[in-house]
Amino acid sequence: MLSNTITGKTRLLGILAWPTDHVKAPPAINRIAAERGRDTVMVPFAVHPDNFETVVSSLRHIASLDGCIVTVPHKQAVLPLCDSLTEQARAVGAVNILQRREDGHLHGGQLDGIGFVNGLKAQGVDPAGKCVYLVGAGGAASAIAFALAEAGVASLTLANRSRHKIEALKIRLLTFRPDLQVVIGDADPSGNDIIINGTTLGMHEGDAEPLQFSSLKPEMVVAEVIMEPRMTPLLTAAEKAGCRIHYGSHMLEHQLQLMADFMKL
Repeated sequence: MLSNTITGKTRLLGILAWPTDHVKAPPAINRIAAERGRDTVMVPFAVHPDNFETVVSSLRHIASLDGCIVTVPHKQAVLPLCDSLTEQARAVGAVNILQRREDGHLHGGQLDGIGFVNGLKAQGVDPAGKCVYLVGAGGAASAIAFALAEAGVASLTLANRSRHKIEALKIRLLTFRPDLQVVIGDADPSGNDIIINGTTLGMHEGDAEPLQFSSLKPEMVVAEVIMEPRMTPLLTAAEKAGCRIHYGSHMLEHQLQLMADFMKL
């Protein structure tokens, strides 16, 4: 944005979430808008799941809107509401970015996976050839699973409370990369090099452990997708166990420019 003044010409971007307390993207996207000299502002849209379809439909009619980031818990719910999808969004089965075109057409994309893997690499952790344990089967976890498969991991162990979801994810992954060793696991991450929490467990006080903390070993890299709090119970336990920890914020940091480009900022 060229100044702090919002005018009648200001373009609008949103972030769809429920609740919005944890979202981190708006300040960063607004900084990118300023760096690019654009009269554009991003604001949070707190949308309850019961009202989500109605709200998404209304986005088509906001002529000053160029796009939205989509986050918890809407990444999978938005998929059938899009008019078109990128190949990655279709394969993953989740959308985390929307582009609104001039005619109201909503184009959905998926950048979580590439953001997560790029974040790992930027911190000196290359997943290629590694044994990776991933808990979760939601939008972010699915995107990360596909990006890890594309990055050349040696094996991928999937764990989730709903077994049918990870079995379905396994089938989709093997269609994408038939030579990938995909294992259905449990709460024990033993024997893996990189441990990833792809769930929201740890975001709220009193949440259950997403995996078995007692199995964490010093040689493991332990990573989060949760950005708030920065130190989740998993990362606290991992640090105590002597593991290398990887913050959830890295995933967002390494897709912000891609998100801005996708929304034509």
